[in-house]
Amino acid sequence: MKLSKMLISTLREVPGEAEIASHQLMLRAGMIRKSATGIYTFMPNGVRVLKNVENIVREEMDRAGAQEFLASALIPANLWQESGRWDVMGSEMIRLKDRNGRDFCLGPTHEEVFTDLARNEIKSYKQLPLNLYQIQTKYRDERRPRFGVMRSREFIMKDAYSFDKDNEGLDISYMKMYEAYNKIFTRCDLEFSAVEADSGAMGGSGSAEFMVKSDIGEDEIAFCTGCNYAANTEKATSKLEDVEKEEEKELNKIATPDVRTIEELVTFFNTSNKKFAKTLIYKADGKVVAVMVRGDRSLNETKVSNALGGIMELEMADAETVLKATSAEIGFAGPIGLQVDTLLVDEEVTRMSNFIVGANDTGYHYENVNYERDFDGIVGDYKLVAEGDMCPKCGSPINIRRGVEVGHIFKLGTKYSESMGANYLDENGKEKPLVMGCYGIGINRTVAAIIEQHHDENGILWPMAVAPYKVIVMPANVKNEEQMNRAEKIYEELKTRGVDVLLDDRNERVGVKFKDADLIGIPIRVTVGKKVVEDIVEFKLRKNQDIEEVNIEDVVGRIEKEFLENSLKF
Repeated sequence: MKLSKMLISTLREVPGEAEIASHQLMLRAGMIRKSATGIYTFMPNGVRVLKNVENIVREEMDRAGAQEFLASALIPANLWQESGRWDVMGSEMIRLKDRNGRDFCLGPTHEEVFTDLARNEIKSYKQLPLNLYQIQTKYRDERRPRFGVMRSREFIMKDAYSFDKDNEGLDISYMKMYEAYNKIFTRCDLEFSAVEADSGAMGGSGSAEFMVKSDIGEDEIAFCTGCNYAANTEKATSKLEDVEKEEEKELNKIATPDVRTIEELVTFFNTSNKKFAKTLIYKADGKVVAVMVRGDRSLNETKVSNALGGIMELEMADAETVLKATSAEIGFAGPIGLQVDTLLVDEEVTRMSNFIVGANDTGYHYENVNYERDFDGIVGDYKLVAEGDMCPKCGSPINIRRGVEVGHIFKLGTKYSESMGANYLDENGKEKPLVMGCYGIGINRTVAAIIEQHHDENGILWPMAVAPYKVIVMPANVKNEEQMNRAEKIYEELKTRGVDVLLDDRNERVGVKFKDADLIGIPIRVTVGKKVVEDIVEFKLRKNQDIEEVNIEDVVGRIEKEFLENSLKF
């Protein structure tokens, strides 16, 4: 492609709306343009990168035995109603009615559609295992779209669904996808980790997220410093500390006027925040729930929601609700005499001795409280793992890092097949539900994650496999006939060999061309300048500063060497 004919406009200034490097550089390099909040038009260079990532995904999915499929983005409500998710998905689902008043949605995900297909097409165990995938646009009305295409309202996703006759088959399908995802993100030249994750609204028995380490990531990941344990903090657990049980003391009610927060209580009682247990009051789908964690801990709302059976609307209780549950103002809640539908008690609290809690009486706390003697509840792990906690596998310290999720795989089991009647006949002619897996990759987000990890102060540093063009040939002076002719000859030869190549034939200063080439991120630059009369051209890789002088007859061979080193066809 000749650059003078391309629809591309680069920006010198950083757009004020762009908060992170990938958003800034996608706008500056002319890859995307904003249509509305959270909605972007992909320009020609952006589309080329998307297609390159999609092709990597397709190749690895096909290699793993999956078959490509394409469903409609417009989904009838009755499928979601069958699975029970029409009301569960909440306000993120974009809903609409057709001219006949029938309910539809723009698909945020496609479990129901694929399950419907399976129940109509799969009849016998002889058709299993089966894995179908698609690459298609999804729609979610994000409450807070941000970071460009990292969190947008419209995005491209590869979603796959496996169908097996039993859990053993699901395990095999799941591992095939796990291995395929590792290959995909390795080929995209991403530094990533596969971490344990919460299944959320998807349901199922297990899942893993493929996370790219990034300071701008919206997820926090717990990494063990001593073994390979890694998990999203929504899912992460830690080894409980060894504590010595004290002899139980007499329960004592203490006046604590205007002392409400843990920090104020620590000062008032002159003790450690580990000596307190917080009682937090929530509204959960119309019920009132209390959760207790140690004073130095933060609550993990995902774990609480899961413990309550997948509650979707979990919010802190208002003052009126707290007053009804505790007979006290906010800041004095405790487990003794509490009037709630459910009391969840973190496992750490049950190991504490003679600790301090709110007395459900404004201006008072109890000291010397002990679990079982003074109260009880549903015990579980409800805390958020913190930096320095002990790994549940090996006991080494845990580090917390931020990350961006680019892929997620789930063991769905029979959650959807049972609710929607997707069955098959086994070897004995008995009807059984299909056992399903679900596997997603955010294509747009993967592109942005690549930029986050591959850029410098001058622009994008595309890995060869995903770059929109691999080579840019640049005559230093387009008015110089010799330079222009030799540049076009190199350009045409590379095109003949199937190389994605640009010819910068614009009548611009060479410095401007260099800046644009660096901003766009073309991996290989060939400059045809004054030394062309000596049959010499400049060869430069975007990823370093070195400039090689190469005989013009050898430049195509030099480019071929770079392709081979990056495992690309030439």
